[in-house]
Amino acid sequence: MQKILVTGAKGQLGSELQTISKHYNQYEFIFVDREELPLDELDKIKAGLNEIKPDIIVSAGAYTAVDQAESEKELVDCVNHLAVAEIAKWAANNHSKLIHISTDYVFDGTSKTALHENEKTSPINWYGETKLRGEQAILSYLPEGIIIRTSWVYSEYGNNFVKTMLRLMNERDSISVVKDQIGAPTYALDLAHVIMKIIGSEKWVPGIFHYSNNGETSWYDFAKAIHEISGLVCEVNGVTSDQFPTRAKRPKYSLLDTTKIQKTYDVVIPNWRDSLEKVLRHRLLNKN
Repeated sequence: MQKILVTGAKGQLGSELQTISKHYNQYEFIFVDREELPLDELDKIKAGLNEIKPDIIVSAGAYTAVDQAESEKELVDCVNHLAVAEIAKWAANNHSKLIHISTDYVFDGTSKTALHENEKTSPINWYGETKLRGEQAILSYLPEGIIIRTSWVYSEYGNNFVKTMLRLMNERDSISVVKDQIGAPTYALDLAHVIMKIIGSEKWVPGIFHYSNNGETSWYDFAKAIHEISGLVCEVNGVTSDQFPTRAKRPKYSLLDTTKIQKTYDVVIPNWRDSLEKVLRHRLLNKN
């Protein structure tokens, strides 16, 4: 029985993978978070991997607090870059497969069309820079690895835009949301299913892939959709990035072209609004 190790077990993607793992009895799953495999303590990573001896590693653990990353640069680089390098080296030396999760924030946001996997990278914040360094480490140490860049991830788990919007819409009469940043949301459960499809596929195609839900939107229109589906009484106003400054810059346009993963692994990607309705109606709203 093949052993699958998932890092970032308590994160959004890790939690969704745990949810669906019961449907994949042909694998042994080991889910670890910072307590079991601290990505900020490099000396413990190799020892931990030697103990677990996974056949497949899903590298979903990361430092994702984009604004806070600007003031914790050494820690962020350790988790998003140096730890990933250690995992890639171990996988290469032990003939293990690796699927690593990266981000649309490796791009600068100046594109006007959906971004292909081979587009020039140029991060504009430290989080994006460290995630790019992690990608480069995998390409260097483990060319057979798979990197999946995704964007605007949300689920019923952890902290994310959807849950923040629901909370604010419950607490306030009106909110303001940036309208000039364009991309596509990703429901973590959809991504989890794709990862398991790749693992179960008869072919292993190394390299970089892009995955997000289909369609494109702005954060403002994303918030409007949350507002409409939830039925909460709150005014949602659109503002520009200049009106809503953040410590870390965000790319203005980071829509990912997902053609490659669709064709390579025969993936059918749901529209972002359909997935949003699914998670709101069936999961999140039932909790409120």
